[in-house]
Amino acid sequence: MGHADEGRRRVDNQWILVVEDSAEDAEAIVRALNRTHPELRLEFTDHGEGIAERLLEAAELPGLVLLDLNMPGLSGHAVLSAIRAHPQLAEVTLIVFTSSTAPAEVDACYAAGADSYIYKPVNFALFRTVLKGAIDYWQQTKGQSRPDTSVPGSPSVK
Repeated sequence: MGHADEGRRRVDNQWILVVEDSAEDAEAIVRALNRTHPELRLEFTDHGEGIAERLLEAAELPGLVLLDLNMPGLSGHAVLSAIRAHPQLAEVTLIVFTSSTAPAEVDACYAAGADSYIYKPVNFALFRTVLKGAIDYWQQTKGQSRPDTSVPGSPSVK
């Protein structure tokens, strides 16, 4: 197979690939992140089929995959396992963002290689806050800093 690059590929930490089948949840993600992280480039797909293969063929990788679990067709669990089966995709951060709070589900995702598991709140204000916290944490672990939008002389909350 002709992969774009068998070695390390550039990871674009400004790019988030969102795997989400719900149009309402996708819209909420757009609204939330456009408010809190307008610098990020969001790309959406509503199915899990072919995600690992697409990433393997890409010259550049998204810094983060935000993954829903409960999708028709290939489940989020299968997408997670498929991505983690390829060492050349190890640098991609995988955050499971789902409505399931079952402890067995959480354990299974971490065992399969998820970097984080986040419950998707129904309330939009909480949804935005939870998503902002996850993205801020991800950016900090990748050594990124958010643009300073604070007013000079005023305290900033990080």
